[in-house]
Amino acid sequence: MGFRLRTIDLTATGREIVRERQITGSTISIGRAAECDVHLPDLAVEPRHATLSHAGEGMLLAEAAGTLGFTLDGADVTRAEVDLQSGTELGFGTYRVTVAQDAADVLLTVERNEQSATRSGDLEAKRGFALVGVLPGKRIMALALAGTILLAFLLVPVISHALYDSSDKGSTVIGDASWSSGELSLAHHGLEDQCEACHVDAFVSVRDATCTACHKDVHDHADPARLAQAKQGRPWATQFLWSVARGFGKEGPGSCADCHIEHEGKRFSDPPPQSLCADCHGALKDNVPTTRLGNAADFGTQHPQFTPSVVVDPMARRQAGISLDRKPREDHGLSFPHRLHLEQQGGVARMAANIGGDRGFGPDGLQCKDCHRQTEDGVRFRKIEMERDCEGCHSLSYDRVGGIFRKLSHGDVDQLIADLSAGDLSRPPLSLRQRPGQYGPDGPYQFNFSAPAWKGLQIRTALSKGGICGECHRPAVRADGMPGIVPVTLTTRYLEEGWFDHGAHKQEQCTSCHAAQTSDTASQLLLPGIETCRTCHAGETGSEADVPSTCAMCHSYHAPSLRPRGRDAHKKKGS
Repeated sequence: MGFRLRTIDLTATGREIVRERQITGSTISIGRAAECDVHLPDLAVEPRHATLSHAGEGMLLAEAAGTLGFTLDGADVTRAEVDLQSGTELGFGTYRVTVAQDAADVLLTVERNEQSATRSGDLEAKRGFALVGVLPGKRIMALALAGTILLAFLLVPVISHALYDSSDKGSTVIGDASWSSGELSLAHHGLEDQCEACHVDAFVSVRDATCTACHKDVHDHADPARLAQAKQGRPWATQFLWSVARGFGKEGPGSCADCHIEHEGKRFSDPPPQSLCADCHGALKDNVPTTRLGNAADFGTQHPQFTPSVVVDPMARRQAGISLDRKPREDHGLSFPHRLHLEQQGGVARMAANIGGDRGFGPDGLQCKDCHRQTEDGVRFRKIEMERDCEGCHSLSYDRVGGIFRKLSHGDVDQLIADLSAGDLSRPPLSLRQRPGQYGPDGPYQFNFSAPAWKGLQIRTALSKGGICGECHRPAVRADGMPGIVPVTLTTRYLEEGWFDHGAHKQEQCTSCHAAQTSDTASQLLLPGIETCRTCHAGETGSEADVPSTCAMCHSYHAPSLRPRGRDAHKKKGS
């Protein structure tokens, strides 16, 4: 025989809630302690008040476990035997427990009655130990707390803000920190206690004019009229939400606060999500037909081919952006076959091995790093310099006086003409370095280094295709009729509207992306296309590649056009 406990509770409207559960065993405990089988949360009830146990066929024994007794049908007792057939009612503080027989179980029905009392004393005196006995009613407490919150967190900051004097450096707004939704980022952490520095108007979002008051050099991403045109065609629900936001003083879309979300913690601001860029650029060509940009919403699935800036007119040093899909050629004014310099079994490799101790070349010939030297930050490469990167093999020495070698001046055609014009043709020429291979238009070398004659160093022959300058430069005739060379324009940054960090790719070989070992002409553009980059980079949510890449990984919203500083031209005087 077990016990079946039925508990009856009342809601605020007086509706009864009945719950039942089964208790196994022959003895159960009743008391205020939570571990009792029948838990009665009343201060008039002891932690372990009484026990109920079977006392033979159809009988139940109720015994007090502490100093206080209980009521049996209204009479105070400490021990009683109950006939289950007739049933009875036990009282514990404000609770009534009705005992009855229910099939094979003892049915205990627990119900609370606020007017009940027991021999343990006056219930009102017992309730004096509870907070309810010393505090005001719930309604009064609720109104008092609401008033306190209203005063401390609303009225005080509002009144203080109304009295705030922006011209007084010592003036502050009291209590405004309680409105903060979180710590400022590291970039703005110095303004943690100066909410009024950004939140100029009460209950109005931060305005763009407030941001640009400090960030004076920040400019629009594009012309405001074109930005508005690019935002056309948004869903009606989005337009409705923005109309509601503007009704509450929020600027946008396209305001500073749309991308730069503050109060997210003391850390560097996260880059904006890809969706902010795709909102305009996903259908940019459709909304702004005159744009030169293609639609771009995800690097892995929707992004135009790279459009590098290449030299198309070397004499005017004019560059133009040409898509790699068109397989552009570059005319930068030099004659330089990469494959010839990188072949490990060629003559260049043997020469590099011979002079390796002086120039730092390895035993296997030239490597990319021997000429292309990284900047100190590892992001890009320095521009090629003849004296540092080329002269170890391509010597410009043409005469020796005593122990001093006289060299042609590289990069200054006027000085070269003056040096050769002042040369002493009566003395025997300097023996130039012998190089292997056949000389001639079809040979690996265009200049006859082995020709021991001043003829090779005369002005017109030096600047001709077969002269010492013509080995790397293309001859040209200057406006004054004197010989010259085609200007050299070496581009060190082809993708001027994006960001690329070579240091982040140092685990790769140069030839993984740049096919220099198979390049026979200087006009070949050794840039990887977008498909090469997609082998490692996918879009923001892409999982098929190793590196999920958002728009902000390569592009910056506020970055000015990099075209003026993205080109390093080797200017030759007199050319």
